[in-house]
Amino acid sequence: MNRRSAALYLRDRITFVIVYVLMIGFGVGIMLLEEKRYSGVVDLGNKYYFVVLSLFFVLLWLAVDYTRQRDYYKQLRHATECTGELQAAAIVQSVVTCEQRLVSQLLAAQQSAYLHELGKYRRQQELHNHFVLQWVHHMKTPVSVIDLLAQEALQQIPSTVEDQKQLVLSMQEEADRMARGLEMMLYTARLDKFEIDLHLKKTSLREMIRTIINAHKRLFIRHSLFPRIEGDAWVETDEKWMTFVVNQFVSNAIKYRKNKPGAKKIVFQLEERAGGGSKLSVTDEGIGIAPHDLSRIFDPFFTGENGRAAGESTGMGLYLAKQVCGRLGHRLTVKSDLGVGTTFTVIFEPQGIHVFGNTASGDKHTK
Repeated sequence: MNRRSAALYLRDRITFVIVYVLMIGFGVGIMLLEEKRYSGVVDLGNKYYFVVLSLFFVLLWLAVDYTRQRDYYKQLRHATECTGELQAAAIVQSVVTCEQRLVSQLLAAQQSAYLHELGKYRRQQELHNHFVLQWVHHMKTPVSVIDLLAQEALQQIPSTVEDQKQLVLSMQEEADRMARGLEMMLYTARLDKFEIDLHLKKTSLREMIRTIINAHKRLFIRHSLFPRIEGDAWVETDEKWMTFVVNQFVSNAIKYRKNKPGAKKIVFQLEERAGGGSKLSVTDEGIGIAPHDLSRIFDPFFTGENGRAAGESTGMGLYLAKQVCGRLGHRLTVKSDLGVGTTFTVIFEPQGIHVFGNTASGDKHTK
């Protein structure tokens, strides 16, 4: 660091050193002319004395001036290496010259203006997020009312009026789609405040999946999709966030099973792993994922061939599922055979939950 600071200091003063050496040479030249004019007037020793003394004084001045400004150069080098920090400009404090003081004041003013703009942007973002959350909560109420009215209408319609029943069932399905869309928007808004909205506890995956199956019971019956749970496992996780993740797998299984005739299964396989941890696999018998789309299904807004064909994919469900798993310290993988089905696997590492804050940033984004 000292060598680099000294090199920077000398580079800034190389013009001064050259001019000073030229002035010494000019002085020696005058002495030589005087020697030619008046022989013996200027002694040779005096010439050497003049050159050595001049060089000594310039070197002494450079050493003293560098000692005064050494801390400034050190702090400046350190600040340039900390460009990713908001307070990097505040590191440079040891100003000596008027020029350095002016530069320091300029940096402080620019930093203050930047922090002011950043604070204003953050306040606007907080207001936007607050509005989104409030809007979603308000919209969930009419959706619930629509669903209740549809259930009442189904009970009142005679069993012979099949067309009217199908109409009400379609209304319920659309209300379910609206509810899932609002839920996805709500969880997207909450993702930025993930650590605040987190409650870790020992959770039974079997009971959690039973609750999810009951919530989708009507759609399972309507689309002839039969769920099955195999095994049992207890994991340390956030039940609400994991319910959201598994809901994405179930929604995709229903969405991409519609065009395949006949009854199909969706299998939830739970497994305790050796050495701690557990594994949850969700296997459907849907249309599968094209091989060239498989590497991108966890990218935000990527819908792929299936999403474009279905016409109702946002490309955000699996992205959010991957983000949630990464932040919880769980691993999410996928395998799929086109035309056969897809398997999503969540691996619950025994130590993963304790490092959930460090894993999200390294995961690749999901769909």
